[in-house]
Amino acid sequence: MISANCPNCGAPVTFKWSSAVQTTCPFCNSILVRRDVNLEKVGVVADLPPDSSPIQIGTEGTYMNKSFVAIGRIIYEYELGGWNEWHIMFSDGVSGWLSDAQCNYALTFMESLPGPVPEANAVQRDQAFDWNGHHYEVSVVTKAHYKGVEGELPFEYWDHHEAIFADLRTIDGRFGTIDYSQRPTVLYLGAGVDYDDLHLKNVRQFEGWN
Repeated sequence: MISANCPNCGAPVTFKWSSAVQTTCPFCNSILVRRDVNLEKVGVVADLPPDSSPIQIGTEGTYMNKSFVAIGRIIYEYELGGWNEWHIMFSDGVSGWLSDAQCNYALTFMESLPGPVPEANAVQRDQAFDWNGHHYEVSVVTKAHYKGVEGELPFEYWDHHEAIFADLRTIDGRFGTIDYSQRPTVLYLGAGVDYDDLHLKNVRQFEGWN
């Protein structure tokens, strides 16, 4: 783990993941970006919108027989609601993303684009891509607004306002997202997952849960 002091309040800040580029100070809510060995304050976290997700920073689980822990989160809002993108770190140092949208979950990893994709203003539902021997089709295109961030992320993500995502699916349950919020465009591929199959622990407790 890498430690430094918050340039705003002086509190100790520890990075659980050595490749993290951005984090938030748990004491003063400053958004901090790593510049070599120094931390730079680039903003302040606004009050995060309430949600009903059982996942929180520090939640642990397993996927494909590997353990992981949630170390960061980006929160999005769109016309039908909102969702969380949890940045997770595996025991072998690999990181991925656990999408948490109203009790629907998908786990993806960043991939190199295997071929060209349409621009954000041209991507449409039902467009098809044949990648790595699998046939993906765009199931939905979502225009979302960035609503907040916390914890450790692999890139700077504090000054974004609007983002476009094209979700991809295959007939055998594979899942992907073309993420137009970054430059260049980024592709994430993975699969939908069931909550129980993640074997989560250290989750948030709600009244009435067993």
